[in-house]
Amino acid sequence: MGKGIKIKNLRWWIVGLVALATAINYLDRQTLPVAIGELRKSFSVSDSQYGVINSLFLFAYGTMYAIGGRLLDKFGTRLGYAIMITWWSIANMLHGFVSGVLGLGLARFLLGLGEGGGFPGSAKAVSEWFPVKERAFAFGIFNTGSSLGAVIAPPLIAAVIAVFDWRWAFILTGLLGLVWTVVWLAVYSSPAKSRLITEGEKAVVIQALEETPQGPQRPLPWSSLFQYRQVWGLLTIKFLTDAGWFFFIFWLPKYLNDVRGLDIMGIGAYAWIPYAFAGVGSFVSGWFSSYLLKRNVSLDLSRRIPMAVAAFMLPVSLFIANASLLTAILFFGLAMFGHQSWSTIVQTLAADLFPSKVIGSVSGLMGCVGTYGAMLFSLCIGFVIDSYGYTPAFIISGILHPVSFLISLLLIKKIALVKPVDTT
Repeated sequence: MGKGIKIKNLRWWIVGLVALATAINYLDRQTLPVAIGELRKSFSVSDSQYGVINSLFLFAYGTMYAIGGRLLDKFGTRLGYAIMITWWSIANMLHGFVSGVLGLGLARFLLGLGEGGGFPGSAKAVSEWFPVKERAFAFGIFNTGSSLGAVIAPPLIAAVIAVFDWRWAFILTGLLGLVWTVVWLAVYSSPAKSRLITEGEKAVVIQALEETPQGPQRPLPWSSLFQYRQVWGLLTIKFLTDAGWFFFIFWLPKYLNDVRGLDIMGIGAYAWIPYAFAGVGSFVSGWFSSYLLKRNVSLDLSRRIPMAVAAFMLPVSLFIANASLLTAILFFGLAMFGHQSWSTIVQTLAADLFPSKVIGSVSGLMGCVGTYGAMLFSLCIGFVIDSYGYTPAFIISGILHPVSFLISLLLIKKIALVKPVDTT
């Protein structure tokens, strides 16, 4: 782009680009859940093996979530994010070349390694471009991308499989991330260094960020973060609630095939609906929290109120098993609306509680611990479904968020900026 080109409201274009990356992230990870029925026509994958394969993804995803956040703090958002999405795009394409459970598990593991850096990168980009009063809305926008990718996945992948086969579904979705990387490298830099930002927006953004209290100017050791009760609170609620979320997104298409008897086109017709609810949840929760702040409601209450509403929506999942197909889809949708509303605020808390220089590390630890919780849940739930069906999984997933909200009240007594002390 030429030096003279300026983009008005660049920060909102930036968060839109981040939302698109998040959409690609979820499109790639949802390709297997949607295609699993067709893939099983090529080679056998039992429920237990499917649970283990998902756990391999989650183990790699959670590990790189923490490491990726650390790398983003060290090397910067622009280059770090580009590396992450390039890696996971290639890994996704590799799924199209496997011929057995072992190869599928390996490809899934490699996908998790790349995708683990996605959300820490998004959180860091938002913290670099948005002041406190706009952050929840910005987080809501990029978090909506996850639901957009999941909404697109069922009909898009079903169409690709119908025209070609399941292997091309992985290859074509993987190519999208490589195209995104080219655009990202051309557009992204910090506000102070951007060639595309207008002078007016640059002054407003930099002044607002300078007025935000800051902590240490270099990443702190992970060990030093564990001295803060707020960190333990964030890790605990992520550990519990991510388990329910990943169960919904990985098992919904399979449930529709196994229990409701839908073929690939039927899955494409119905499975996108709950993800659309989830996308609305991301957007509404972020908007509502920012609205409360602008109405001079305290930061603490502006985050707590949307969290409470979201958490107590999840128990609707207890009614899925005995509902008609359309009602079950509605209950799935309400539960996923609730989780994404919850997730938007929880991710914002990292930026509310900690200064920019350590957000990548805190967000990375949150994602790591949350994903390990989901990994353990996935390891167990495949065997549970093999033996007892889906009902126990729906029950457990429905109560995790209300319990987590109560825990957050105990461990995060007030949502306000912590100023970590560098003891190194």
